[in-house]
Amino acid sequence: MSKIVKQTQDELKDIIITAVKDAVSGGALPEAELPDFIIEKPADKKNGDFSSNIAMAGARAFHMAPRAIAEAIVSNLKLGDTLFERAEIAGPGFLNFYLSDEYYSRILVDVVESGDSYGRSDYGKGKKVIVEFVSANPTGPMHIGNARGGAIGDCLASVLDAAGYDVWREFYVNDAGNQIEKFATSLEVRYLQLCGKDIELPEDAYHGSDITEHAKNFFDINGDKYAEAESKVRRDALVDYALPINIQGLERDLGKYRIEYDNWFKESSVHNDGSVQRVIDALKEKGVTYEEDGALWFKASEFGNDKDIVLVRANGLPTYIVPDIAYHYNKLITRGFDKAIDVLGADHHGYVPRMKAALTALGIDADRLDVVIMQMVRLVRDGETIKLSKRSGKAITLNTLLEEIPIDAARFFFNLREPNSHFDFDLELAAKQSSENPVYYVQYAHARICSILRRAAENGTEIKAPSKEELALLNSDEERELISHLSALTDEIVSAAKNYDPAKITHYVTQLATLFHKFYNAHRVMGEEEGLERARLYLCTAVKNTIKNILTMLKIDAPEAM
Repeated sequence: MSKIVKQTQDELKDIIITAVKDAVSGGALPEAELPDFIIEKPADKKNGDFSSNIAMAGARAFHMAPRAIAEAIVSNLKLGDTLFERAEIAGPGFLNFYLSDEYYSRILVDVVESGDSYGRSDYGKGKKVIVEFVSANPTGPMHIGNARGGAIGDCLASVLDAAGYDVWREFYVNDAGNQIEKFATSLEVRYLQLCGKDIELPEDAYHGSDITEHAKNFFDINGDKYAEAESKVRRDALVDYALPINIQGLERDLGKYRIEYDNWFKESSVHNDGSVQRVIDALKEKGVTYEEDGALWFKASEFGNDKDIVLVRANGLPTYIVPDIAYHYNKLITRGFDKAIDVLGADHHGYVPRMKAALTALGIDADRLDVVIMQMVRLVRDGETIKLSKRSGKAITLNTLLEEIPIDAARFFFNLREPNSHFDFDLELAAKQSSENPVYYVQYAHARICSILRRAAENGTEIKAPSKEELALLNSDEERELISHLSALTDEIVSAAKNYDPAKITHYVTQLATLFHKFYNAHRVMGEEEGLERARLYLCTAVKNTIKNILTMLKIDAPEAM
């Protein structure tokens, strides 16, 4: 939380404890052990800025009615020289505390003086966290689900960083296994067709235009050189040509989306360095495998999974789960990350218990792996859902999406809902330049404040820190509400990090913009008495800085004019 909020809560706790002790020593309360109690912010401002349940919590210890305990505490409160101006008793004995002008002044000064570090904290204590996201199969262009996963994963990594974690972004490249075999088949058929062979593309192969384009370019370079070659030689040559181009394309497209990874980890590496075989051997040594029908099985049902799973098929080839286990072992043990976070699609629900079962069997604390399950996106235009087939090659890709809407809108919109909620992406709204568009609405608030500050400078107004007395003039409901919201940013970032939910931050900044527009519509900034004008310009600066910090964290532009 904001250091001022933390200091205030700590001060209030001391105030309450001192009042209880004074009430006991004065005979208003009997001798008893001080009970545990809570201090919280009420949902309704009418119930004060902070409230405490100390009276109800102490009813059993003091053998008194909560209301009587509350009256004894209030009569012994010493609020002079504190950040609180008064306390009231509500209901059966809640104590509601109201902050003084000094509190709001300190919040503003903290926001402005903290600059671009405002909102950051050391909550994560520098723990090493690896966030793996997108990890799209490099067999074709990225689709709309990858676009959502990219925005969620990248913004989650930024939120974790702001909350004090040491964060690493990683893309897991599936350059081995069934998908690559299907990729090779698709390329081979298209190439042989160009060589004049009468051969049909299997129904379950990739039918996209990108496959045809790769085959044509390969043919332009090599002609029919591979037409009569062994299938394996031909397939290897085609994959060796096309796969690096696709991976480079993924890197380019994600870079355009403002996503930069610390590492691109290739699945083939855990095959080539023996990690896959070591996982199989380790599970065998631990006695958690058995053979049946020629296949090697893992006793996953003994570790929380609903059924056992095949590790090695009867043909001797490992199933897809084995390199994935090796990859997670690499993250948590070989490279020593404290926590691995995977952002995965909704079709991975069954994958999570399987992976956690394997980690547990290997002696790794499965709680060190957390999985963010992301629901699918529906694209909407003119109120109608766009239905396009991925297999036919007519799906909207990340690239085509970004040709239609701004990158700022894509990153913001995909983080408007928590990851595990279904999301209708309104293409028209995302492109609209109006207050209906939430990202435009937030950016406009930032640009409006920049305009105010420019106008003040042009008028010769010196924008400097107001005096304590000038800051105390910011006492309207709109100003107090705005400052209170500013004070909550650090808590919101920590909450977003704990819940793996960057949507908390888009909600926060949208509400901040709403509160600023509300304040600006109710009060003049320029043309007021000098002290009030200076204080309001300072408030505007605090809001501008906070919006910019958040948009920068989300890798969204904070324009100074619109």
